[in-house]
Amino acid sequence: MSGRARLALCAAAATLAAACALLPLVSPMTWLFQAAFLVAAQTGVGALARQVPLARPLTIACQAVTGLLLLTLVFAHDQSLAGFIPGPDAIRHFGELLQSGSQDVGRYAIPAPLTPGIRLMIVGGVLVIGLLVDALAVTFRSAAPAGLPLLALYSVAAGLSHGAADWLWFLVAASGYLMLLLAESRDRLSQWGRIFGGTPRERERGTGGAVAPVRAGRRIGAVALGVALVVPLALPSLTGGLLDGTASGVGAGFGDGNTISAVNPLVSLRDSLNVDQDRQVMAYRTNSDDTQDMYLRIVALDDFDGTTWRPAQRRISAVPGTLPTPTGLAGDVRRTEIETRISAADWYAQDWLPMPYPATGAKVKGSWRYEPVGRTLVGDHGQTTRGLQYDVKSLIVQPTAEQLAAAPEPPEPLKRDFTKVPASLPAIVAQTARKVTAGASNHYEQAVRLQDYFALNGGFTYSTEVQAGTGSKAIARFLRDKQGFCVHFSFAMAAMARTLGIPARVAVGFTPGSPQADGSMSVGLRDAHAWPELYFEGVGWTRFEPTPTRGTAPSYTQSNTPSGEIPAVPQPPRSATSAPSTAPSASESCSATMRKLEACPDQSAGALATAGDDGPPWYRVLAWTLLGLALLAVPLAPMLWRLRSRSVRLASVRHASSGPRTCTGDGEIAVATLPGGVPPDGAADAAAGHTLAVWRELTDTAWDYGIPPDEALTPRGAAARIVRLGRLDEPAAAAVHRLAGAVEQVLFAPRPCPEPGLADDVRTVRTALRSGVGPRTRIRAVLAPRSALRLLWTAGDRWAAFRAHWTARRTPGTPGAPGERGL
Repeated sequence: MSGRARLALCAAAATLAAACALLPLVSPMTWLFQAAFLVAAQTGVGALARQVPLARPLTIACQAVTGLLLLTLVFAHDQSLAGFIPGPDAIRHFGELLQSGSQDVGRYAIPAPLTPGIRLMIVGGVLVIGLLVDALAVTFRSAAPAGLPLLALYSVAAGLSHGAADWLWFLVAASGYLMLLLAESRDRLSQWGRIFGGTPRERERGTGGAVAPVRAGRRIGAVALGVALVVPLALPSLTGGLLDGTASGVGAGFGDGNTISAVNPLVSLRDSLNVDQDRQVMAYRTNSDDTQDMYLRIVALDDFDGTTWRPAQRRISAVPGTLPTPTGLAGDVRRTEIETRISAADWYAQDWLPMPYPATGAKVKGSWRYEPVGRTLVGDHGQTTRGLQYDVKSLIVQPTAEQLAAAPEPPEPLKRDFTKVPASLPAIVAQTARKVTAGASNHYEQAVRLQDYFALNGGFTYSTEVQAGTGSKAIARFLRDKQGFCVHFSFAMAAMARTLGIPARVAVGFTPGSPQADGSMSVGLRDAHAWPELYFEGVGWTRFEPTPTRGTAPSYTQSNTPSGEIPAVPQPPRSATSAPSTAPSASESCSATMRKLEACPDQSAGALATAGDDGPPWYRVLAWTLLGLALLAVPLAPMLWRLRSRSVRLASVRHASSGPRTCTGDGEIAVATLPGGVPPDGAADAAAGHTLAVWRELTDTAWDYGIPPDEALTPRGAAARIVRLGRLDEPAAAAVHRLAGAVEQVLFAPRPCPEPGLADDVRTVRTALRSGVGPRTRIRAVLAPRSALRLLWTAGDRWAAFRAHWTARRTPGTPGAPGERGL
């Protein structure tokens, strides 16, 4: 393999190594195989273009066009011309995919599903980075600046991902870049002349090992990687940086003074509710007889900026053995302590620990911290719930309507923090809240009327097909359209409660789930939920349920529920089998309260919903892409091989004659310097090889234009035949005879003196032959040259040599066979 081909291979490998840092961001990882194939195809086109050779800008243009055609074939096959040529429809489709991909990036939590838009953004981005790296490192022979696009690719991934394996992706990406630098360094060193390395005996035999500077570079690179990985572990942890661990919901560092600055967990709620097949997130057993209030709470969102709700940045501490009494809970409120054992699925990785609220104690293995305001446990330094089993003690708080109605005003600091609404909140939110709660005598009645407005008598419908929405107008738009899912209902009720002076926040977690035959409860993806929590002094943070047909309305909110008639809707029958179903479970689509009211919606329409068309499977696209490239490469292979062979032969002649050389009177060649490390005593042999190569190019050119070679003729006879059959003019005939004379010199003269300008003679003859034939012969000479048969002959000779070598190795007693090697 040539040095440039090795460098191109290393550039592609470095790009894919840096792209591995994107693996934690999306699931599944099939996009990497697709990206690897596209990068390999783009790199191969660049290698062919450089062998022709083409100008550097043309080489990059060929690679860019190839990348565009491949992306069109994979992502816009139905909208393109002939399946891979981008037209207006394909460009429009690309724009739609990029737009949906940018929206998906904002909606999904990590790891995000591999939607068509996200797949185009990742694969297309890797392909662009691969083009930049190949152009810098191989086309322009500057591997060091190629680290900038690699760094950009890795930085994007590092800034978004969070996990214990981040150091591994850094190691992979850095190793790829180091490999690229070493490949370029070796290629540069080899151009200076002979490679010196190994022991003196090895240098004398010409079997020295790796280049000494390259070995030193490997050692330096290994030490540098080790320092980059080990030194940060010994340095003090810093918080607040762009790539800080707080992006995952925990502070980086040790001690009790860390802060939590969590990402918004709601970005994945809608997608969990829309999964085609429900997957079990966790299972639990509890000693409570009533599980309808067993909401598994993950985190509380209490910072409202008018655009969205998110967890506020708060200090976290070590997990105490017994959690303190919940804020605001008085002694006269009825409560029952229960114990629950929870087992999370092996695939479910959550930074927060799902627990019944309010928890009073938790026994959990791993590195967890406690956030006292939200009463949540958060994983520290990459700790997640994946495959975790833990025990939780919690309270079932059962206040009466009278206790809630008689609740005094909350403490001023708490009220100030949890009734904040931004100035950007549309006025219609507060106006609607006052209108709905008109005539209420206390905050409890206001809260119940808000819940009933959304869940019962406000005309709202539940739909997960509605976009979550962003911006200050999202709540106003929901109040107008009256259609959404739990995010809309909980956001709107919490915001409206704050405008009424009721402290409010939004909780995120899971509804109780479905009972199983063995007495346990199963919680699935479709049980993901969000609900508002309102604060009442003497009771504390209290759950409400404004989302229709989801969860259960708390018993303390049902005494004032309006008794208006609700149209009865047939309830779907419950299956007696334990086989999984793609239809939503009863627990997730109809609450116990709604079943009592006979208000459960018909789920037959939801059962008929089908998954969106994400296009053909990646392996089918890959197979068709390989087939298309093969069909394209087979007819072009003769032309490409011919261009390559002509370039090598004529370039070798220029290379051999580029050094200062003279021909003495007795035919000796005096050589001052020969590039490429050719020793002076081999100059004559090198010149002879170059002369024979250019003669082969002449005979192949004549063959391409209809004059087949005759191996029985001498060079002089062959030259005369080419001149006669090609009807060459005098300058071209003279060029042919000069080439024949040069061949006779190197074959028969005791001290040959090669002729200069042989490459120019070949071009002169080629031009004359081209002008003497018709258009059909000219096109065939370019697209389907007859001399390409030598490619098959070469392949046959190599196959025969391989078989002979393999037979010799397997035959005992044959030199070179196993067991016959000398010591």
